[in-house]
Amino acid sequence: MEKRTLRITLNADWRAALRAAGTLAQAESYQGETLNFESADILFGRLTERRWSLVQALMGTGALSVRELARRLGRDVKRVHEDVTALAQLGLVERTERGGVLCPYANIHVDLRLSAKPRQAA
Repeated sequence: MEKRTLRITLNADWRAALRAAGTLAQAESYQGETLNFESADILFGRLTERRWSLVQALMGTGALSVRELARRLGRDVKRVHEDVTALAQLGLVERTERGGVLCPYANIHVDLRLSAKPRQAA
């Protein structure tokens, strides 16, 4: 089994981002997976510092229970469960048949480019 990779992008044109992801998916060899956000506000709203820490704690560890994950992070189980639910909706973590949670990616790359908006005439 190949190691899965995830590329997180920032592209306001979600249709173009979807087309690009579709093109990668049609390649003969595995090109990785893409998760796009339309703005930096949405990206940082959904992928908070605590959620990033959770993903990092799961990478390479295999499946853990939410309780064990909370213990390792020194966090409340209820809050970790909420974060796991949000990350599962995004596809950054997956739930196992036994109720555990894991990060299926060996590598996550964030492609974040911010550029100045064109100035409007006064």
